[in-house]
Amino acid sequence: MTRKINGYSGLAALALSLVATGAQAQIAAPEPTTTAAPSSDDAAKLRPIAPELQEAARKAMGFSKMMGNIDEKMVLASRNRPAGPPPAERQADVPVSEQMIPGPKGAPQVKVFVINAKAGTSRPGILHTHGGGFILGTAATDIRRLQDIARELDCVIVTVEYRLAPETDFTGSIEDNYAGLRWMNGNAAALGLDRSRIALTGESAGGGHAALLAITARDRGEFPILFQALVYPMLDDRTGGVVKAPAHIATVGWSASENQYGWRAFLGQQPGTASVPARAVPARTESLAGLPPAFIEVGGVDLFAGEDIDYAHRLNDAGVPVELLVVPGAFHGFDQLAPDSPQAKQFTGAKIEALRRAFARTAK
Repeated sequence: MTRKINGYSGLAALALSLVATGAQAQIAAPEPTTTAAPSSDDAAKLRPIAPELQEAARKAMGFSKMMGNIDEKMVLASRNRPAGPPPAERQADVPVSEQMIPGPKGAPQVKVFVINAKAGTSRPGILHTHGGGFILGTAATDIRRLQDIARELDCVIVTVEYRLAPETDFTGSIEDNYAGLRWMNGNAAALGLDRSRIALTGESAGGGHAALLAITARDRGEFPILFQALVYPMLDDRTGGVVKAPAHIATVGWSASENQYGWRAFLGQQPGTASVPARAVPARTESLAGLPPAFIEVGGVDLFAGEDIDYAHRLNDAGVPVELLVVPGAFHGFDQLAPDSPQAKQFTGAKIEALRRAFARTAK
């Protein structure tokens, strides 16, 4: 049986929807022939979800049941498919180019997609990292949505096709993203980029990557970062393992077991132990002082709600300006699955306005 999500079909599409990779995914399941009452188990899972989001949550639950847990067998099998899901149709008036840029020393070149470059201008820029639990996803699926952001903010966006786990652990993907940052700075004139106004953003694991890139840039001191906008970021390897979520959290969406697999693949070792390197996990970073101002948003019943709230608290305590938005009753990836809901409109609008304010504060 094949179901489609805005043109994506099969295993890859299901994976993309479940881990909130950032594709503009509206679930369109076949119309049922009969109306069945939800099981008591399903009803219990839906109870914490906001009423406006329950239909999307039901469909997400259906896909989860059909697909089963995301594990290494499924992930590695997805790599062998001849083609990924077709990207959403792009906007004709916002230019997009594909570039192969120098990768980390001794590593392959890195693919990036450049959105809305305009040589001869001096506009803000965003480096974007896609979601997918560190194990799935592709930058290509986000292009249409990023075109909308680039038009709205009159900025240039570079989204990085970093290497995925388990084939490449954190040491490789962090450096792939840093290579993207280096390339943006080195090609500012051709991109129409003001190097003093670069923000980082990403969703889920991409939000974790954006946080790690902000930390890496701070520690190396080579390239300034103006702002970080983290969308339900994946920040702590202990979540779902040694740190258990309350029963009403993560009843829909990215699960505790999937989270532990994603971190294990990314780290190359068991998550949650004392031997996990702090440089691989934003929540384990000893000091957050000196990081760029941040905007963090997450659903109230997302698996990552606790760790995202904790990270915002730590940033605030470290003297880093931070804005935190927690949307009641919203599950992981809800904004992609129910983009027309009032919660998703609030969620997306708040991120855009946070970026707009950040760019305006330093505009010349």
